[in-house]
Amino acid sequence: MHRLSQVLIGTGLIGLLAVPGMTKTPTQAEMSQVMQSSPTGAQNTETIEQRNKDIVQQYFDNWRNKRGSFFDLLAPDATWTITGTGATAGTYRKQAFLDQVVNPTSARLSAPIVPTVRGIWADGDMVIALWEGAATAKDGRPYRNTYTWYFRMQDGKAIEAIAFLDMQKFNNLWTRVSPRN
Repeated sequence: MHRLSQVLIGTGLIGLLAVPGMTKTPTQAEMSQVMQSSPTGAQNTETIEQRNKDIVQQYFDNWRNKRGSFFDLLAPDATWTITGTGATAGTYRKQAFLDQVVNPTSARLSAPIVPTVRGIWADGDMVIALWEGAATAKDGRPYRNTYTWYFRMQDGKAIEAIAFLDMQKFNNLWTRVSPRN
């Protein structure tokens, strides 16, 4: 039971769980150690999460204000996965993603997509962005889509991205508008 009480104290679960037969009451020093170690770890995680959220937000802001490419957020060897079905669904390395998806999509539009961020959240090294994109296709029709992008961050760059979007709208743009028009 003594070992169980140490585990419960070490994880901060003492007080949340009643353990019958527990014979040792935690000392003031043991409780102080738990209180000191737990917030520090939480603060470090919160600091990393906030920094990663701020980085992703800055890339969206720059994109919206036509300052640089959003995809500079990606590390050189990053992977990008597009979920769903269609010609572009799958997993790409950064350069292949730019060459096979981003550039051909841009070539179908008369002006770049303008992002409107609805929310950015972080959990550990994962940042999630919910945003809406609006543009006009080369055929004069609007292109609107809602996206959720997940970024696994490392050293200020995304090393992995997963994109969720309405693939029917995206596929419609790709089949309706030629990148050569």
